[in-house]
Amino acid sequence: MKIPQVFTFDTIPELALDWHQKGRGAVLATVVQTWGSAPRRIGAQLVVSGDGNMQGSVSGGCVEGAVVLEAQQALLDGRSKILEFGISDGDAFAVGLACGGTIRILLEPIGTVLPEPMLKELVEARAQRRAVAYVVNIQNETRALEYSGHSNRMQMDRSGFEEDGQTFVAVHMPPLRLVVVGAVHIAQALLPIARIVGFDPVVVDPRESFASQERFPDLKILNDWPDDALQAHGLDARTAVVLLTHDPKLDDPALELALQSEAFYIGALGSKRTHEKRRVRLQEKGFSKDQIDRINGPVGLNIGAATPAEIATSIMAEMIHFLRSGG
Repeated sequence: MKIPQVFTFDTIPELALDWHQKGRGAVLATVVQTWGSAPRRIGAQLVVSGDGNMQGSVSGGCVEGAVVLEAQQALLDGRSKILEFGISDGDAFAVGLACGGTIRILLEPIGTVLPEPMLKELVEARAQRRAVAYVVNIQNETRALEYSGHSNRMQMDRSGFEEDGQTFVAVHMPPLRLVVVGAVHIAQALLPIARIVGFDPVVVDPRESFASQERFPDLKILNDWPDDALQAHGLDARTAVVLLTHDPKLDDPALELALQSEAFYIGALGSKRTHEKRRVRLQEKGFSKDQIDRINGPVGLNIGAATPAEIATSIMAEMIHFLRSGG
């Protein structure tokens, strides 16, 4: 099984499996409930190794130190545990939930509580872009992976307790992906930002002098024509597509495929005049106004961005806006 070399907030299960299989020990800490102004959403995770290393976050830094200590003890005990931190809790106040919220965190040592085969299946499902729910009853300690049901939670990408107050459902949707067409200077800033945010990014450009490992170290590169690359890579509702070449020969074929897909975000670089010409070409190809209106052009939020890095930041901000609010 291929484990990602660069870990983000969305690759915590993969890292937990990696640490466990290497004999380091691993405990998954998952936010299962929040009240008030909690800093992380339900389902946020942190993984702690036996030697005290950690990746991820359950509180934005407020209580991680205490969670690491509790997780190491849970690993020694081989048992799960529920932690609660809040402003009204004297111990929690000491470790600093300064935002004033309250959170409950489930600790699960890998191997003794969360079986390795189940975690491995979860990681494989994520790699195959299969939506899956990890369901745990915190009262009787039963655990299961479910690939059907929970449609509302899946649609909203929202983990949480069921009405019984004992059954926690952690939703694992297919990882977010970003396809950037055009290995230009903006792409050099955008792809690393996307990976930090939690996207699995890829750059597409048949020009090998542009799309090279020297210019995009440790990033996936497809040196192919965009339409062939996008057909092979696949576009779904968890994918964003950004076109940066300014060249209709490269942009338009990819754009036509994106408009026929369920991609949640489509952006294209260019001035208003360039975008209007793009709209005319697509109309002549038979695309409807509603389809063409899906294109965000000029791409990115209007924040006055000037440098490549600032433009990349504006694009990422607009992508997140569409992801979380539907545009």
